[in-house]
Amino acid sequence: MRSHWLEATARSAIRSREVNTLPSIESAQFVSAVQPLLEGKDLKGLHELLRSRWTITELTSFLACDDDDVRKVAALALAYVGGKCCVDPVAAQLRHEDPVVNQMAEHALWSIWFRCGTEAANHELCRGTKAMNHRDWAAAISHFTRAIEIEPNFAEAYNQRAIVKYLQERFDESIQDCLRTVELMPCHFGAWAGMGHCHAHERHLQEAIECYDRALQINPHMEGVRQMLLELRGKLSP
Repeated sequence: MRSHWLEATARSAIRSREVNTLPSIESAQFVSAVQPLLEGKDLKGLHELLRSRWTITELTSFLACDDDDVRKVAALALAYVGGKCCVDPVAAQLRHEDPVVNQMAEHALWSIWFRCGTEAANHELCRGTKAMNHRDWAAAISHFTRAIEIEPNFAEAYNQRAIVKYLQERFDESIQDCLRTVELMPCHFGAWAGMGHCHAHERHLQEAIECYDRALQINPHMEGVRQMLLELRGKLSP
């Protein structure tokens, strides 16, 4: 449902460009080429078009466009074909004042993070996620650990294993996996927030505050984390 909503939002953003001035021929060509595929929900065609017409560097460059609608479509495109090399430019869009740009960027980051491993490691990550959704914690951890064995620098495998350990209330172990996640992927706001949750449960309030603050520095639109941060700071106030 979230993916469908993002695609619908992008299509709406494209239509709104009819009353705006295009910032450049290149961005105009980009949007006009992508528009029919989005409106037709042709995701396979969209993927093939993006791979064949633009390099990742070119797609990433559209994130710097002055037209926010182009940024939204670029973020959506990178959700399908982006890789680890474009994580930092996409993460920078999390601080954009337009909430839809933020949402598109967040969606793109999660999509990229989930495919940053080898094909075999990505497969194990997907199997682990399915097991986690069925609350089969042992199977989930087994798959995530296998993904890490295949690709030791796969940040999202550590993050997903941290989530399972958090749900099992194994907070210290979860923190260790979160630390490894942010070591590999410093802009991983999810891992910073998850680490904050673990510290909060263990009543390490100052450590939780520091983690929540770091998550919000990266992604200031996390309202739940912002509320938690306010509550913890209130508890530490004299």
